[in-house]
Amino acid sequence: MNFGEKLKQVRAERGQTQPQFAEAIGIEQSYLSKLENDKSIPSADMFATIMSGLGMDAASFLKDVDQEVRDTVLRHIPAVSQFNTQAVAVQVHNYKRWLYGSALAWVIGFALMLAASDGVFFSNKIYRYVSPGVILAGEAENIFEKHEEILKLRQAAKIISPEEFAEQLAHFQATRARPISVELRENRGSFYKEAAENGQRRFELVGAEYAKPAGNRILHYLGATIFVCGIIGLFIEWRLRRLKNKRT
Repeated sequence: MNFGEKLKQVRAERGQTQPQFAEAIGIEQSYLSKLENDKSIPSADMFATIMSGLGMDAASFLKDVDQEVRDTVLRHIPAVSQFNTQAVAVQVHNYKRWLYGSALAWVIGFALMLAASDGVFFSNKIYRYVSPGVILAGEAENIFEKHEEILKLRQAAKIISPEEFAEQLAHFQATRARPISVELRENRGSFYKEAAENGQRRFELVGAEYAKPAGNRILHYLGATIFVCGIIGLFIEWRLRRLKNKRT
């Protein structure tokens, strides 16, 4: 939109005829007609007079005027030059926002994918622990591993007979051996203990396997989406800047 078209648009929005509009802004109708038909270009003083008569600031009027017109036809007007400078500053600020926002999205997306892969928030492993039974108060923690060996030593020392050895071993295995296994997302070390009825259980780590939880899958997809959005944002900023440079 050129200067004349913008002036005509303002008059149309106010529902005024040329004589009414010319009187309102304090210029001759014939001069208004020339301005609206781009047969005359306002001077800096006349531009200020028109803006004053319209009750508009230069920025509100010029924002719809093509940049090419502002840079060529109206460049002699200080208010237009000032508006152009401000417009460039706003444009640079917007480009920076695109760049910073896109870069931030790229970093956040990459960080989320890395966190999902490394299991920062949710473990990617399942740890399997096994407890052979409840260790009673006063018993050694390795009672289940050493009980048969202890009975063999007692048999070798003639403290118990082979029949008593077999009977006591069978009784222990029947009444005390209560193995359970648990699978945990957290690594509690090579073993950990938990209180149990009449004693405690000692859980030994027997293995770990990779198993990506739903939380990490969601983080990975979310990170990938944000990462791609960051790349798209950088491309859009580059395209906008390139189109702007072509226009200028």
